Amino acid sequence: MKYSPRYRLFPTTTQRESLDWTRDTVRQLYNHALHEFTKIPEDEGTLRQRVWHVRDELPQLKQQWTDLKQVYSTVLQKAVERIRTNINNLGTLKAKGYDVGSLNWKSPREYRSFTYRQSGFELDTKSGPRDRAILRLTKVRGETLEIPLRLHRDLPDHDAIKEVAVKKEPTGAWYASFCIATEEPEQPDPADIDAEDTVGIDLGVLTFVHDSDGRSVGRLDLSAERERLEREQRSLSRKQYESNNWETQRRRVATVHARMSNKKRDYKHKLAHYYTTEHDAVFVEDLNVTSLLEGSGNARNKAEVGWRNFSTILKHHGRKNECHVIEVEPSGTTKECASCGVETAKPVWVREHSCPSCGFELDRDWNAALNIQSRGLENLGVVHSETTPVETATAVDTVPVSASRVVEAGSPALKESPKATSRAG
Repeated sequence: MKYSPRYRLFPTTTQRESLDWTRDTVRQLYNHALHEFTKIPEDEGTLRQRVWHVRDELPQLKQQWTDLKQVYSTVLQKAVERIRTNINNLGTLKAKGYDVGSLNWKSPREYRSFTYRQSGFELDTKSGPRDRAILRLTKVRGETLEIPLRLHRDLPDHDAIKEVAVKKEPTGAWYASFCIATEEPEQPDPADIDAEDTVGIDLGVLTFVHDSDGRSVGRLDLSAERERLEREQRSLSRKQYESNNWETQRRRVATVHARMSNKKRDYKHKLAHYYTTEHDAVFVEDLNVTSLLEGSGNARNKAEVGWRNFSTILKHHGRKNECHVIEVEPSGTTKECASCGVETAKPVWVREHSCPSCGFELDRDWNAALNIQSRGLENLGVVHSETTPVETATAVDTVPVSASRVVEAGSPALKESPKATSRAG
């Protein structure tokens, strides 16, 4: 299983200049390699062979372009190989129905990172004060840099660090991402899973999630950040484009965007960690987010909540925490009665489910979560007990959980999994 934990770097002013110089040199190499790649006809080899042909010209190119001698060799090779990665990514998007074009040259604002592979770097975790480390990078503008790093959490157990990507964010902050590989935990056999150790999750707009256990977790309140973003954007619009004041204000805008993104990402990771450590299987809707955004209604609220991103994070934590994460068909989960299965159409503003057939009454989203759990148990192949999920649930008032409680609780990812603790005992 691959991990890419990211840590904040704190370079000095001189080190920042060297990192920026290296980043821009690698960007120019990428643009040159892309220009040479487009000259090669497609019938002269596979994509990999054509990219490698351009990469093999690096030794001769260094004789003419002496700045390349001040950059580590694997960094240059990785920059050329990025062409192949980008083309494959475009092909993946095209296969999903997106209208994609071709690769373009990168401007200084678009190309933000460079990558060391296998060698040329060293992470010294024994130097400096607590929660600090030193990252040594070879041949950054011809020099070896020792950059302080905030080690806010230990790296997972691994054999070796395969890659280190050094990136400059739009805010001006530098980060290092370490690519490592660990053994993927084995998920429990479906035959050994108890239905009571599973949970169904209904994704909503009014609340972020509503699960089959009756918990309702609210959405993040980003109104204050959004108001600040509007103020900073207005201020940016009054600055002269690319002036010093404009650049300073642009970073302020980027800082607000980064803060909002970090809060949403942290929120989703904490929820995903909780569900995958407390249950053996988690069932979630396989929503077609694209069609939802194209439909009528408040598209900003739908886009901001990030349903697809949350499903991806759930799967990642499921692999890490020995938990099955299964996506189920969402169609009809709201209309179908979790008790008798009779479908009842209801408008969006009706928030309570009341079955005209059996008289079962429950919160609309809770009813949908129970249906999602039933479909997930069927898809996973878990043997149902004599009682259905709705019969084991208690139809009482929904238990609301404020989003602030999730945000302020501290990262549970820093703690040992409850399941691992019980198994160790």
